[in-house]
Order: sequence, then structure tokens, then C-alpha cells
Amino acid sequence: MLARIYKKNILEKPKLIFFILTCFLILFGYNSKNFRLDASSETLLIEGDPDLEYLNEVNKRYGSKEFLVLTFTPEEEITTENSVNNLLSLKYKIQSLDWVHNVITILDIPLLNIKDETLTEKLQNFSTLKSEGINREEGFNEILNSPVFRNFVISEDGKTTGIIVYIKEKEVEPSFKSKKEKQIFRDKIKEKNHQNILEIREVIKGYENIAKIHLGGIPMIADDMMSFIKNDIIIFGLGVLLFIITTLWFVFRKLIWIIVPISSCLMSVIVMTGLLGVLGWKVTVISSNFIALMLILTMAMNIHMSTRFLQLKKLNQNLKKSELILMTSQKMFWPIVYTVLTTICAFLSLIFSEIKPIIDFGWMMTIGLISSFIVTFTLLPTLLNFLEDKKVSLQESQKSKITSSLSSFTTKNKNKIFLITLFVIILSVFGISKLEVENSFINYFKKNTEIYKGMKLIDDKLGGTTPLDIIIKFPNNGVDSEESESDDWDDLGEDDDEKYWFTKDKVNKIDKVHKYLETLPAVGKVLSFSSIVEVATALNDGRALGTLEMGVLYSKIPDTIKKEIVDPYISIEYSEARINLRIKDSLPDLKRNDLINKINYDLENKLGLEKDEFKLAGVLILFNNLLQSLFKSQILTLGFVMFGIFAMFIVLFKNVKLSLIGVIPNFIAAFFILGIIGILNIPLDMMTITIAAITIGIAVDNSIHYIYRFKEEFKTIENYEKTVDYCHSTVGIAILNTSITIVFGFSILVFSNFIPTIYFGVFTGIAMMLAMLSVLTLLPALLIKFKPFQTK
Repeated sequence: MLARIYKKNILEKPKLIFFILTCFLILFGYNSKNFRLDASSETLLIEGDPDLEYLNEVNKRYGSKEFLVLTFTPEEEITTENSVNNLLSLKYKIQSLDWVHNVITILDIPLLNIKDETLTEKLQNFSTLKSEGINREEGFNEILNSPVFRNFVISEDGKTTGIIVYIKEKEVEPSFKSKKEKQIFRDKIKEKNHQNILEIREVIKGYENIAKIHLGGIPMIADDMMSFIKNDIIIFGLGVLLFIITTLWFVFRKLIWIIVPISSCLMSVIVMTGLLGVLGWKVTVISSNFIALMLILTMAMNIHMSTRFLQLKKLNQNLKKSELILMTSQKMFWPIVYTVLTTICAFLSLIFSEIKPIIDFGWMMTIGLISSFIVTFTLLPTLLNFLEDKKVSLQESQKSKITSSLSSFTTKNKNKIFLITLFVIILSVFGISKLEVENSFINYFKKNTEIYKGMKLIDDKLGGTTPLDIIIKFPNNGVDSEESESDDWDDLGEDDDEKYWFTKDKVNKIDKVHKYLETLPAVGKVLSFSSIVEVATALNDGRALGTLEMGVLYSKIPDTIKKEIVDPYISIEYSEARINLRIKDSLPDLKRNDLINKINYDLENKLGLEKDEFKLAGVLILFNNLLQSLFKSQILTLGFVMFGIFAMFIVLFKNVKLSLIGVIPNFIAAFFILGIIGILNIPLDMMTITIAAITIGIAVDNSIHYIYRFKEEFKTIENYEKTVDYCHSTVGIAILNTSITIVFGFSILVFSNFIPTIYFGVFTGIAMMLAMLSVLTLLPALLIKFKPFQTK
């Protein structure tokens, strides 16, 4: 009945179907203008992560602003007249940009030791390196030895200085009536950010001959990531397309058999990009390879369909072309249905990740596969119907030497294949036991990218890259009891509560945590109120400030200094202190999850803080949460894929033994690639952690096609060895061709600037090659050994 409906409504009405498909192509092609990219930091976070909400609270509470960082390494000494003038010139040019709030350089740092004045006078009338009559050498040495500014705005060797460019606050996002309005608003902000980065890079170009300058900061990384995504989509799409054309020429040697399958591939991609535009789904760095995947998977379907059509035409030369198309569609419908379903099963497993872009990627590829299936069974038969019989014919093709060799090897060396498989399983278990997740953000990028260079220099010279905050919470009970009786507090005024906040107990607790953090090898620069107290003590001739003195000093500090050096570390309103530290992200032996656990453990067990007295926050926590979540969901992902595919095999083949034989080769290939990743000590990340599930979903397609054809041919041949030989010379060639297309298609991903994408491409390609070899060796060896089919 299904065949009759298909024949009557699809095959017998090629002009109508072509017209309908053309209308869909125009419709979705038009809507592809709404296709959007997104490289914001939110795309790499767990949706609804409470630590993200807490970090936003912390940033708001302590006045954190969005900023860019420039590293400035002049050819001359920083204190020379030329270097100072050049730095001032660069500062003023950047300051003149309309989107810049203010620019802080080493020339703006207050010099407090340079004059012989009281502490209060020094703070109220401070000088800087650009002030008149200042001994720059002395001032520079003061900054270089400052516990606050060393490894922050100046490197320990004094050769590299940091320039902090604070960005004006963005327009508050208003309430919108529609998603389209909101999207237009956000697109304008992204475009503005892109123009800002272009502007500051243009300014930097004018100083490249006098200093080495690298740009860093979240806005720059987001903009560069957007460029990476665009670049990846173009390179992957064009690269895969060119390779597919080459493969089709190599397989079929006829122009028409390039045009017909390529038409299906291009239509599937255009329909999908238009659909993404309609649905408002954005492509992120995680899903940037979806076009390449769509091309690869659509091509695999088309090669199987085309190869089977040509084989049936050769065997049934008297049949009409329309009858051959119907026969091909009937024979290939269920195998391709189940290959699509198993691949969908793999991509749907990504919904367990809890990360919206990964979940969207799973749904994106699911819809994409369905559209590819529909296009394959409508456009390809329609185009074939339009062609003359002579144009769709091929010359007699020779057997593949590769598949013939694999067939011969399989039938003669079954025991060797089983021994090799056992070795692979043992190696896989060993490798998987060594797997770990890490979140070294700097190592996500190639060493020649601006992101890597800037982050590496900041990491090495300016105190580390990845921020982490320790928030210490105090009870709201004013001053220490031993100091509260002092009559001197009456001089501060009863209503001025903030002066009473700076007690010895609080300062000591902050100092204790601060000093502990500085002992950790992975920690770079540590800044807190303790740093300010240390500076104040030095300025007070080495005498520690008492509670009264700190309260008076706080009240007399100019607001400009208070906002820069006190408010970022103290919240009197919430009775909290913030200790900000940065992690040296490029350390090769750094274990971030272990570091976080160690800090939490030591603060409670070694420093004696209660659990509710401190909390960790920061980008390090968010990215660690992301990867730990992925690692946990990997078990659910693999379990979902394995169970789902095994269930589909049972439905398809109605034979438990045959179903087990079908899935084992692909499971082994997927686990082996995870084992290789573990043996090579490559940490799992947001993309490589999905390789196993996706590999199983795609690779199992070969098993379905092979077993389905084996089952069909065995009914006639009734000999396992001869059936293996025949299948290797027919469906085996299609499996070889599609696998080579997939392997080299994934290899195009090595041209990405994003390292996880490169790993994803390389290891998925290797896994697909292993899966192909497994299907053409282990699978037939298992069929011969266990004989799931009965002879008459």
C-alpha cells in the first residue's frame, strides 16, 4: 500500500513534485536571510546554572564592568620618554573612541610613596608617572613592588604592562512585543561590538612598530569566535562539497551522477538554514559544523540509493526506468529509514547535556536528517525521471580491490579477527579508565590566533587569565566586642555605620584566606582588601592600622580611589569581602576540578571557615560545571544511544542474535576511539565528549545496510561465505564509498581555529574508518560464526 501511494503521488507526478520542491526551495531560501550566529559566553554555559546567577549578583554588587585588555611591551624601557609618550598617545586615541568609558594604564596608578606627606594627604593628593616633577624611576619601582599592581598592570620583569579599556554600559534591553524585535536589538549590539573591535585594532596597528601589543578580553573573544564560526561554516561547507564532488566523480565517472546527488545535498542544506531562520535557532561554535554534517549524511543516503539503482538496472535491463526507480525506493526505504532513525537517536541523546546550544544541536540535526530523508526520496527519483535512459547508465564497473581483499581476509581469518577485537576491547577499557574532563579555555584555540597570544601573555606576565572569586560572608553585628568599648568610636558619628565595619576579626580572616590562596601553584594574582591594608601599612611606616584608623581612612579616601581599590573587594551593605584571584590557565598539569575541590576543602578544614561563611564564584566555576555536567550526561547519552539502536535492530530484523551481531562492531569502534583519546591524554570537552554517541549513530548505518542486504541475498545463495563475498562486491562498495566520504568530510574540520572542533573532526573521522573496517570484517565474521539465518 505504501509503495502504491509513493508510486502514484511521487513517481508518477515528477513535474508536480519538482514544482512543489522548487516552491519549498524558494520559501526556505528566502528565510535563510534570518539565519543567525551566536558566540556569546552564554552558549558555553549550563542553562539555569545557579552559579551563573550568583556570579551576576557578585559582578553587580562589586561594580564589575565589561572591559578589554591590551598587553603593551615596548622596545625601549617603559620609563623612557619615548615609551611614556607612546603609551600616553595610545591611551588618548583609545579614550577618544565613542564607546570607551575610560582607559587605565600604568601612567594612571597613584604613587603614594613619592612624597613625604601623611597617609591621608597622600591619598587625597596623589601623583602618577605622568605628573610633573616626578622621579619616574622611583615611581615605576613603587608600582613594580606594589602588592596590588605587580603582576596586575605590570609584569614582574617590568617589560610588559597592561592597558585596561572599560566599555560604556550597554543600553538596557527594553521589553519587546516579539522575538523578532528582541533579535534585531541584540544583533545591533553584536554588530556594534564587532565595529568596536575593528576600531581598536585599527588604532593598535599604528603602534605595532614601537611595541608588541596583544588584545584580550571577553568582548574580543566573543567577536573572534563569531568570525571563527562564519569561517568554519564557509570552509567546512565548501570543503566538504568539493570533496563530495570529487568522490562522486571517482565512484561514478559521469557528470549526471554528480549533479543529481549534489542537488539533494544543496536542497537539504538550504531548507535547513531557512528552517533555522524561521525557528530562530542560532548556530554556535558547537553546531558550526552542522552544514558539513548535513552534506555528509545526505550524500551517504544518495550514494546508497544511486548505487542500488545502478546495480538493479544492470540486473534488470528490460525493466522501464520508472519501475527501476520504484524497485530501488522499495528496497532502500526501510534500510534508510532505520539508518536515519539510528542517527537521530544519536543526536537526540545530546538533550541530556543540560547545555542549550548542545541540546539545540541535537534537535537541529534531528530535523536536518528528516529533511534529508524526504529530499532523498522525492528529489532524487524526480530528477531521474526527467533523464533519458542512456544518461543514467554507467559503463561496466570492476570489483573493488579493497572490498574483495577484506572479504577474502574475513572468510580465511575469523579467529584472528576475534583476537584483534579482544585486544581492541582491552585497550579501549584501559584508555577509557584514563579519560578526564578539563576546561583549559586557552587551549581551545590555535597558538597563532590573537585569542591565544593575548591570553598566554596575560597568563605568563600579568597574573593569570581565568578569574575566580572567593566571597567571605560576615555576620551583620558591627565591630568586635573587644574593640567596641573604645570611646574613640564616638568620634566617628553614630549614624556613619560603614566606619564601624572594619574590625580586626574581619581583616584577619580576609588576610588569612588571601595568604593561603597565594601558596597555591596554580594561582596567579590575588587581590583583596588585604592587599590594600598591606599598602596602607607600608605607607604608615610599617605600623598596622587599627580599627579606628581604618574607619577614618575609609571615610577620607577620595571616591575615585575608593571605587578603584576598595569597593571591588568590600561590600559593607552585605557584610561581605571579595577575594579575586586568577588561575594560570596554561599550566599543563593543572586540574581545575581538583583545584576547586581543594580550595573548598581547605577553607573549611584548614582555615576553619564554616560552609556558610564562604562561596566560590567565577568563570572557572561555570566552565567546570559545564564539563562535569557533560561527563555525567555522557553515561546517559551512551546508554540512550545503545539501548535505542539495539531496540531498533530488533524491530528491523526481528532477531535478537542478529541485532547483537549488528551493534557490536559499532559499539566497539566508538569505545575504541574513546580509549585512544584517553591513552593520548586528551581531555574531553564540550565537543569530543559527544564523539562516541554520534559515531555509533552514524556508523551503525553501515551495519543496517550490510545486514539488510545480506539477509536478502542469503535467501538465494544460502551460503555464508559466498553471501559475504557477494555483499562485499555490492553493498560493500557503497559502504566503502560513503565511509570514505564521511571520513574525509570530517577531516575538513582540521582547518578550524577552534581546537575542540578539530578534535571532533579528527577522532570522528578515525572512528568512522574503524567502524567501516569493523563492519566489513568483524560483522561478516560474526555472521559466519553464529549463523543467524537458517538454510532451507
